[in-house]
Amino acid sequence: MQEKVKPMTVFRGAFVAIVTPFTEEGIDEQGLRDLIEFQIEAGTHGIVPCGTTGESATMSHEEHHRVVEITIDQVKGRVPVLAGTGSNSTAEAIALTRHAKEAGADGVLMVTPYYNKPSQEGLYQHYKSIAEAVDIPIVLYNVPGRTSCNLLPATVARLAAIDNIVGIKEATGNLNQVSEVIRLCPDGFAVLSGDDFTSMATVAIGGTGVISVTSNIAPADMAAMMDAALAGDFGRARELHYRLFPLMQAMFLETNPVPVKTAVALMGKIANGRPRLPLCPMSEANLAKLQAALRDYGLI
Repeated sequence: MQEKVKPMTVFRGAFVAIVTPFTEEGIDEQGLRDLIEFQIEAGTHGIVPCGTTGESATMSHEEHHRVVEITIDQVKGRVPVLAGTGSNSTAEAIALTRHAKEAGADGVLMVTPYYNKPSQEGLYQHYKSIAEAVDIPIVLYNVPGRTSCNLLPATVARLAAIDNIVGIKEATGNLNQVSEVIRLCPDGFAVLSGDDFTSMATVAIGGTGVISVTSNIAPADMAAMMDAALAGDFGRARELHYRLFPLMQAMFLETNPVPVKTAVALMGKIANGRPRLPLCPMSEANLAKLQAALRDYGLI
């Protein structure tokens, strides 16, 4: 365990990896504002625009900037905004991160470089370069199922020694790896689950919360589960976990964010739930399963 203790993070609880509503022309700006209000009114602890669930990979730089700006403007400081600014180009990640800082984000979420498959030293140098270039809190994002690149605990610990690298979204679904990250990193380093189904367990072993897909449709219950777990009330947290569990499973009937975006539209929260190509609408069989899960939960 490192002796250094980081300041207590604001990145605690249930952060929503918010979907991005689109029109034929671009961003549905009013739809995004309405979704943000729905989240804040329901008690979500923070908003994450331009993540995987927000389809950042299909956005132009102009759209990416606009989504971050709209989110910060609509939130108005009521909850933290953690803007997705990752890229497989270090220079591009720096540019996106500079924009997020200028726009007023509370921090940035930075996915490991995808496709390139850098070494652990390459990952360290990538994040170190960004942290030195932009003075903003950085939350690492490890999701090897999408990037073919696993940010290992020893590398996370090296990065945690950098002042403005303050946490990690750990989406391996592997509590052994999460435990090793927590063991090696300093107190105050935020460890957020990147998988809804491990969120309660991650808090139980010392994590600080979740960046959630399911929060898009059940924000109040996800926030309540994290509040209970962080308070040590695991009876209540476990009850909410098992209530939410069928929804968590339904969110991954097909590639994220196709099911959750469909669900948000079925609930009447956005006008257009279609993802951008190369993602496409759900199959009829999986759509029926999703609708059943939403009905069972009382969401439609």
